Amino acid sequence: MKKLIQTIKNIWSIEELRSKIIVTLTFILIYRVGSHIVLPGIDPNKLEAAQAGGAGTNGLLGLFDAFAGGAFSHASIFALGVMPYISASIFMQLMTILVPQMQKVQKEGESGRKKINQWTRYLTVLVTILQASAYVSYLKTPGYAEAMIASYQPYFLTSTIIVLTAGTLFVMWLGEKIQDKGLGNGVSIIIMIGILSRLPQAVIQEFVSKQQKGGGGLLIFMVEIAFLIAIIMGLIVLIQGIRKVPVNYAKQIIGNRQFGGARQFLPLKVNGAGVMPIIFAQAIMFLPTLVSFTQMDSAQGIVKIFSDHSNPWYMVIYAVMVIGFTFLYTALIFNPKQMSEDLKRNNGFIPGVKPGQPTADYIGAIMDKITLPGAILLAIVGILPGFAQMLKVTQNFSTFFGGTSLLIMVGVILDTLQQIETHLLMRQYDGLMKGGRIQGRQAVSSASY
Repeated sequence: MKKLIQTIKNIWSIEELRSKIIVTLTFILIYRVGSHIVLPGIDPNKLEAAQAGGAGTNGLLGLFDAFAGGAFSHASIFALGVMPYISASIFMQLMTILVPQMQKVQKEGESGRKKINQWTRYLTVLVTILQASAYVSYLKTPGYAEAMIASYQPYFLTSTIIVLTAGTLFVMWLGEKIQDKGLGNGVSIIIMIGILSRLPQAVIQEFVSKQQKGGGGLLIFMVEIAFLIAIIMGLIVLIQGIRKVPVNYAKQIIGNRQFGGARQFLPLKVNGAGVMPIIFAQAIMFLPTLVSFTQMDSAQGIVKIFSDHSNPWYMVIYAVMVIGFTFLYTALIFNPKQMSEDLKRNNGFIPGVKPGQPTADYIGAIMDKITLPGAILLAIVGILPGFAQMLKVTQNFSTFFGGTSLLIMVGVILDTLQQIETHLLMRQYDGLMKGGRIQGRQAVSSASY
């Protein structure tokens, strides 16, 4: 406890770090206030019926609502959050991998990065307009339809599209400002805050349900909390897990100085794909449930399976898709040939392996071996909420036992703590941990290329 208090004092004593923390908290407060401002044309007093009906809590809509911190189900001006920006960023990332012309732009350095960022912003506007139009249709479903003000109906479509587009761009701007002047990755911080904002209510609901007759009482609730902590610890190991490939650099004598000759390591991540396989799998798995939005309430079979996350068939298909997408996305973002060329250019080599194509094959083989267990563990993380629901955990609380929410939350917290630790170590203070340094996703990823 004494070390914790001293660490907090050290953090607050660094003026630059203190300023970054204050700026980050200020922007987060602005975002959370905006998440409770209801769209024009909707009576906030009549939204309780729609929310009580579980609006925006299933499938991809649940993912939207989790990322938006509940703003989606509250019909807020920030209802779409940063999801359009994420969709546009994913699309642009894939294009830079698949399209040669985009690869050339990306390799132009800082100017190329600015061009791609600008194109991403333009694409975000288009995606937001499309999603805002779909959201207007969603607001006309039973529950939300009763909350709409009749006299405002003629202007509702146009005003909602404009407000939601402006809201998404403002949230995107907040994320960029946090990135520039605050602490951590701005967009990731906003998503994490949205997810964390639902945790207190979920814990309270779970506690109340366990106190009811047949709920199991306080003991079962404490066991669930213990399991949640164990899952988080395992997830930290998965995120930070790397395979170190030894690399030697040839000695070079320039003038009177000797360079190279040191033995280093090439870190290969066990979970190189991050959270993307789970997001892709959830998006694909949600498509069959679209039938339920076409007034086919009696739909059975595949629609019933895909709409129930605790269904064994759903979990099997979902796990297989996560494993498949993990290998696919890792193959897209991981380029062993480029790594081999970079090593050769810097006079580096792996002991016992010839430079060039043999080195690329060797790195690729190692990556394939460590990707399989990483993919299996990621699939287990993805289906854990379904198991939690089968064990009578409330739906809101079960989402924190795994899946996208927990993976993003743990990863972003690790990244932020790593940045804080870097500031402490630069000023000769002790780090946040006694042994070893905190490794976030960004540090390992940047070291891998």
